[in-house]
Amino acid sequence: MKAIDIAIKDMVQAFRSAIALVFMFVIPLLVAGLFYFMFGNIASQGNLDVPAMKVVVADLDEGSPEVVGWSGGQVVGGVDADTLGELIVGVLQSKDLADLLEVSLAPDAEAARAAVDRQEVQVAIIIPADFSGQFAAPAGQAVIMFYQDPTLTIGPGIVKSILNQFMDGMAGAKIAVSVALQEMGTLDSNRIGQIVQLYLAGSTTQTGDPAAALLDVRASGASQPATNPLLAIVGPIMGGMMIFFAFYTGTATAQTILEEEEEQTLPRLFTTPTPQAVILTGKFLAVFLTVLVQVVVLLVAARLIFRIEWGELPAVALVVAGTVIIAASFGIFFMSLLKNAKQGGAIFGGVLTVTGMIGAISIFAQGSPTAQQLGSTVSLLVPQGWAVRGLIQAMNGLPVVDVLLTTLVMLAWSAAFFTVGVLRFNRRYA
Repeated sequence: MKAIDIAIKDMVQAFRSAIALVFMFVIPLLVAGLFYFMFGNIASQGNLDVPAMKVVVADLDEGSPEVVGWSGGQVVGGVDADTLGELIVGVLQSKDLADLLEVSLAPDAEAARAAVDRQEVQVAIIIPADFSGQFAAPAGQAVIMFYQDPTLTIGPGIVKSILNQFMDGMAGAKIAVSVALQEMGTLDSNRIGQIVQLYLAGSTTQTGDPAAALLDVRASGASQPATNPLLAIVGPIMGGMMIFFAFYTGTATAQTILEEEEEQTLPRLFTTPTPQAVILTGKFLAVFLTVLVQVVVLLVAARLIFRIEWGELPAVALVVAGTVIIAASFGIFFMSLLKNAKQGGAIFGGVLTVTGMIGAISIFAQGSPTAQQLGSTVSLLVPQGWAVRGLIQAMNGLPVVDVLLTTLVMLAWSAAFFTVGVLRFNRRYA
């Protein structure tokens, strides 16, 4: 078909331009590459290495007959413990936490605090003498003292989170005992021990690990694939740059129609036996195919260079189709509004830049959830925002139906742009 021949000719002409190739492929990859290499080789390692926190524990717990009766000398997870303080120390020194915590012991609270003050350790955990007793008492409140280096935030936060998980598990066991006491009035230590053990067994049905009832520590593995925080940043940025420059390509390719009109090559083409509708169809088809090649090449290149996971193929295919159609239609629409190619500078420097930045707000919006939600909403005011939304949905593994709904919105935008653009070009060359 002649329309395809015309489209191929225009595509070849576009890809022969060094400037066009730079804008289509080099700049999007370069921007993503700057973020990728800005953090050294973190991305190539596939994870972030967090240095082990140095923690000192002053276990002053004197124990409680009730706790010994409950545990039988072995409370949970293979940790031999006659007191809850010994149980905490055993859990913190377990192999599951060896990569996170480097635990040492202090004889008393003063020594533990002094170690933090001298910056020998980052965190001191002080278990009071009545810890087991307070836990065993129905109305008691077991409290752990936490002392940290005030100049640190992340490391102590990790330790505090671990302790919170532990105490939440212990609180659940205590609640189970309290409920039993309300129902039965009085319980001996053996009976209370059975209740605690039943609670722990019920809490670990899914994991099969008694220690998981009190502390959930998961290592990276087949069931919990490790994610690279850097790639989680680079992926959306690369996608945003791809969409940003896809709209540039769609508009620049459509601009060739005006350039050929000014150079008188298009009017001469209209004098040939080829119908005008066929000629314009070929021109429009060139816009769609050029953007399609750009998007596919960038997706593949980013996958090979940066190992970006774009998502499942059906979802990605929907996003690619929607992005290509809306970017090409957007370009045809805006070029149909211009009188000559010289006015294109305002489109590239103004309209495309502003709408592209608005569409990418959802990628760069950080801070509170409210700010992020506002950014995501504002980005949907422009067509680029819907393309970004679809790509993020695919990357986050959302159901295909969600991506399909976003794609349908892009197609609605595209239908409006394309219809207006085609009508205006047909009227122009009638």
